[in-house]
Amino acid sequence: MAKHIFVTGGVVSSLGKGITAGPLDLGPWPGIIETIRNPASTVSIAVVGKYSELQDAYKSIYEALDHGGIANNCKVAVKRIPSEDIESQGPDALLGDVQGILVPGGFGLRGIEGKIAAIGYARQRGIPMLGLCLGMQCAAIEFARNVCGLTGADTTENRPDCLHPVIYLMEEQKAVTDKGATMRLGGWPCKLTDDSLARQAYGAEQISERHRHRYEFNNAYREVFEANGMRFSGISPDGKLVEIIELAGHPWFLAVQFHPEFRSTPVKPHPLFAAFIEASMKKKRK
Repeated sequence: MAKHIFVTGGVVSSLGKGITAGPLDLGPWPGIIETIRNPASTVSIAVVGKYSELQDAYKSIYEALDHGGIANNCKVAVKRIPSEDIESQGPDALLGDVQGILVPGGFGLRGIEGKIAAIGYARQRGIPMLGLCLGMQCAAIEFARNVCGLTGADTTENRPDCLHPVIYLMEEQKAVTDKGATMRLGGWPCKLTDDSLARQAYGAEQISERHRHRYEFNNAYREVFEANGMRFSGISPDGKLVEIIELAGHPWFLAVQFHPEFRSTPVKPHPLFAAFIEASMKKKRK
């Protein structure tokens, strides 16, 4: 005989003999749904990527941005901008109406200069900027060229003979030809500097984040970067690998070598995305 299940006043009961249960506990979900349906504000975020025309290329990033919005009772309106459009039209034409700029990862030379230009636009105009993986490497190149005066700064991934290889393949990796084998993959620990944006966001001294990349920041340039106002706020415990960079004196400028988007959920938004959206909301209110 079929049983009919009723839900009344948060209590599940059955008609006749069957299963009964106590009050439903949906945890934080009613509040999350309310925020999604009726956010207190809206913020516009540009995602400047190489693969923006592909619907799912940055799916994890778009969702992590939504989670950051949930953490701030805010709707995130994403503006998808191909980095090659920045190269052809200039950042003023495409980024003038956003409150935050996110530059994601990727591989290859195509569109790199557009990413670099978008980061420079954010740096010069005080727009909150979050760089991920290649986005962090582009932030280092932009800073080297336009703040440190290192003409010809680049990554050896795209220009092996560049004058200033601020992003390069580490010596111990050069003899390995299989790209999969040389990549830094999976979770890696990172120590956070006191009084940094990263430390403030995470609320922890050491973290672990997921990586998927091959090239690293060249430690030979740490001193000149620091002399010009760049902070290395996240370093591997052995001090050899730069994981997070921040720009001193900027409202919110942070770039990471890893992929925080992979660890974000609606119930537990990633702290960097929550902090990035919070900073972008403050930019909008000014």
